Amino acid sequence: MENKNQKAVKNNSQKNKFIRRGDGSNIFLIIFAALFVAMIARTFIGGPAPQFLPDGTPTPQPIEMSFSDVLRRASDIKTMDIRGNDATGTLNDGTPYTATITYDPEMLGQIADAGATISIDTSKTWVDYLGTWVPILMGLFFIWWIFRGFKGAAGGIGRSLTQQNPTKITTGKTKTTFNDVAGIDSEKQELMEIVDFLKNKEKFQALGARVPRGVLLSGEPGTGKTLLARAIAGEANVPFFAASGSDFSGIIVGLGVAKIKEIFDLAKRNAPCILFIDEIDAIGQRRSTHSYNDQDREQTLNQLLIEMDGFSNDTGIIVIGATNRSDMLDPALLRPGRFDRQVYIELPDLAGRREILDLYAKKVKVAHDVNLQDLARGTTGFSGADLENLLNEAALLAVRNGRTEIAPADIEEARDKILMGPRKVRKMRPEDIKLTAYHEAGHAFVSVMYSDITDPIHKATIIPRGRALGMVQHLPIDDKVSMTIAEVRANLAIALAGRSAEEIFFGADKITTGAESDIAMATRLARYSITTAGLSERVGLAAINQVNNFGNRTALENASEKTAELVDAEVRAWLDAAHANATHLLAQNKETVRRLAEELLARETLTGDEIKAIVTGHRTQKKTAKTTPKTKTAATKNVKSKK
Repeated sequence: MENKNQKAVKNNSQKNKFIRRGDGSNIFLIIFAALFVAMIARTFIGGPAPQFLPDGTPTPQPIEMSFSDVLRRASDIKTMDIRGNDATGTLNDGTPYTATITYDPEMLGQIADAGATISIDTSKTWVDYLGTWVPILMGLFFIWWIFRGFKGAAGGIGRSLTQQNPTKITTGKTKTTFNDVAGIDSEKQELMEIVDFLKNKEKFQALGARVPRGVLLSGEPGTGKTLLARAIAGEANVPFFAASGSDFSGIIVGLGVAKIKEIFDLAKRNAPCILFIDEIDAIGQRRSTHSYNDQDREQTLNQLLIEMDGFSNDTGIIVIGATNRSDMLDPALLRPGRFDRQVYIELPDLAGRREILDLYAKKVKVAHDVNLQDLARGTTGFSGADLENLLNEAALLAVRNGRTEIAPADIEEARDKILMGPRKVRKMRPEDIKLTAYHEAGHAFVSVMYSDITDPIHKATIIPRGRALGMVQHLPIDDKVSMTIAEVRANLAIALAGRSAEEIFFGADKITTGAESDIAMATRLARYSITTAGLSERVGLAAINQVNNFGNRTALENASEKTAELVDAEVRAWLDAAHANATHLLAQNKETVRRLAEELLARETLTGDEIKAIVTGHRTQKKTAKTTPKTKTAATKNVKSKK
């Protein structure tokens, strides 16, 4: 019985607390409702009451007259009662009427001269007074409600605003540890000092060392910045407070400053702790002398700077920020004493991807014949979130296919779905399917020709996915951070081999737009190699960057018009040479390419081993370009095309 009474008291107190917090909003709602009812009442109450003839029958329905009808039939009007812009009365034959008129003394004089009796009602009803005074009362009440905040305790109006617009703060201790984070060992090592300080800060204080007050985690989306922040708190077993940068912005000026004070006060009361601000670039963008429209955001940033520089070294508050755009942050935010340490989390390498796959594979049922090492090789450029999503998609496919564990076919289908999109069921003409098969056979054949230079071919398919009608995939042996000029030229030839196959087997007048993505990829690779990597002898070692301001294409940076023309000519020369190389290889081996295309038509998908088996024994002698020092770029993984 006592527990029930306690619950009732608690519920009543919460109810009263809600009423106290929402009294201003409730009064506003009541006033708005009253105004709405007044408008409705004014519309319906203002109409005339029903009238009856002496014999008890109702009067006929009034006719509606326009303003022009009133002027035209002035001699027919017997009576006219005017209230505002509404006029009612009867005609000489006794017919009632209603009209909407404009108050004009001259016009009324003409009607009166024609013999009509006119009466004008200028009195006001309670509805009219309500429509006049309600807006005034609402304005006065709003002013009183705003200034009421100044009578409160410290914080005044800011505290009132933060109560009306609470910050979304995730609190409590997290169970995530470094064991739940894989593939970023070097980054974890950088942050072990933070954990050690939170556990044993006396050791640092005895030596006089100052632990970083803030850590900025930056990197590509999905690399594990939020997970790593949670792991730090879980490893140190301290409270974890998390908020997003967008939570500190609002339509009310000064709200962001009040919320910054609120969350830092909360952290100080629970120190030592981790204070995590995700997407900090929402409030930490670089300040500008011309940002007249961002004064509130800059005030919020100034308050953040003050709070981060205000607490002493022994409070135990570690501020962790996360962003994908560290280049947008204000320099004052990145100086020592605020975000002392910046940790860039890169996309995982081959070993990191294998660790991540091993970690997530423990949470799902994977068949024993699934090769996670091959999966790690074939997911270059995937983040940790992408890999988790890959295994989840494979699990969904396995359930859809009625399996109790993830099979290799599910893994392959999930990867293709993520890379190219879902499988499309299209009604294609036979000639389009045939052209697609020869297009992909051209890519596959030239890939085998350059297998000792480029990544080994994984498979070729003519199954439509997304915007692509077919695709040739390569499976890297290991992660590459650069390419030689020979690899660049080989990848260009592979990319343009699909167009070459169309020309050889169907004629130059039957080429299609299917090589669109191939040409775009080859152009980007050639331009990068020439303008940035310095692989062109004609252009030289000068770095010429393509600038793109606000979405508008502009001239090349650090280059004159003559140099820009030279770059364009060199890019075209590289592409023409790669196209000629691919055409030469395919023309010398037409029968082998034809067999490859026919197998694709019959089976839709060929593995790398099956492609090599068809090509083996017909390999021609090819010339490889002389290699040069490596450049900082990634190897081509896939050759996508529509045909």
